[in-house]
Amino acid sequence: MKPKLIKNSYDYEMALEYIESLMEQPESEDSNEEIELFASLITMYEDEYFPVNLPDPIDTILFAMDQQGLKRKDLIPIIGNQSKVSEVLCRKRPLSLSMMRNLHEELHIPAEILLQDTQKNQVPEKRFKFQDYPISEMFKLGYFPKYKKISQVKEFFEEIMSELFSQFADETPKLVYCKQSKSKTEPYMNTLLAWQAHILTQVSSDEIDDFSMDALNDSFFEEILSFSMYSKGPLLVKDYLQSFGIHFVIEPHLPKTYVDGSVFKSHDDKPVIVLSLRHDRIDNFWFTLFHELGHVVKHLYCKKENRAFFDDTFSTPDEDIALLEKEANDFAMEHLISSKIIEARELCDPSLWVHSKILAIAKEVRRSPAILVGRIRYETNNYSLFSDLLGAGEVRYLFYPESWNLGR
Repeated sequence: MKPKLIKNSYDYEMALEYIESLMEQPESEDSNEEIELFASLITMYEDEYFPVNLPDPIDTILFAMDQQGLKRKDLIPIIGNQSKVSEVLCRKRPLSLSMMRNLHEELHIPAEILLQDTQKNQVPEKRFKFQDYPISEMFKLGYFPKYKKISQVKEFFEEIMSELFSQFADETPKLVYCKQSKSKTEPYMNTLLAWQAHILTQVSSDEIDDFSMDALNDSFFEEILSFSMYSKGPLLVKDYLQSFGIHFVIEPHLPKTYVDGSVFKSHDDKPVIVLSLRHDRIDNFWFTLFHELGHVVKHLYCKKENRAFFDDTFSTPDEDIALLEKEANDFAMEHLISSKIIEARELCDPSLWVHSKILAIAKEVRRSPAILVGRIRYETNNYSLFSDLLGAGEVRYLFYPESWNLGR
């Protein structure tokens, strides 16, 4: 019989009969080679048409326990507490990735058996460490809506974080983090990425207009600044920005990240501007907003690499980042109160520092008095001036009228 690919049951039966006849013949090198060849052809056919199902994971665990003389209590270091061991073996609790890794390493159960329902063929290396993230705070802020208890988040931590970080696909952005000191930076880069991934999840369902950099002209900025004249002006910002293809999100910062604002690209390559409202003041709201708009105009699309800007808008010791921040700061200051307005109205002249004059100029130039006061305090380096006009405590309640405690 000539060797050929087996394509049907008739060829399969004929090949079995032929290989049986070969095995009845006296052993020789030629007959052994022919037996190996036909055995390979038969195996290929069986693998395709008679696949062997993998054994059930729980049955395999029980078998391994029996073979290794283990009791249920011996699984506690591998699976968790006694209750989890009982629930897993009774099929009332699914195996977490952490459990699978431990069972694979400790009981030597093949990964493909444990992972057969996860569309993976090997246990992935541990990518996320629980201690690297403020999980309790993230849970409170709704990062894990599928889970009602933080104990569930802890148990399925790796799966949850993998799903969260899937927002980046294969392209984690380069973080451009403006901060006041290097000591605040490195331990919290993971937290910043988790914050960004959560925001990308939020905006992924937004339907907004197309974005064009050409539309961000002087009239665009003047229109948005005119909102500052009204007590509820910040609430108008989101719809206005979205009408120009810019996502806008208010999201509290996570502990110890010190982020005032951020800007990065969405999955559809549109800008995402985020304000944390860490400083609850009207002047800070508008300055941070325009600082991030400055990054959009000057930095976000000027390089091929995917960059995400996270800003503590006070200062940074990093010279390269400081240059970018200065450009964003200059952009914000010039649009909020231009140098022409300062010179024409002599805003830095102490003789003009009376409430009535500040309020009158604010109406004339169509700006919130808080914006003028913020600029005067900056230019004079006198941060005791007009504190009552800064709009302290007047922003968060607009977006979270019930309560929003940011005691971080």
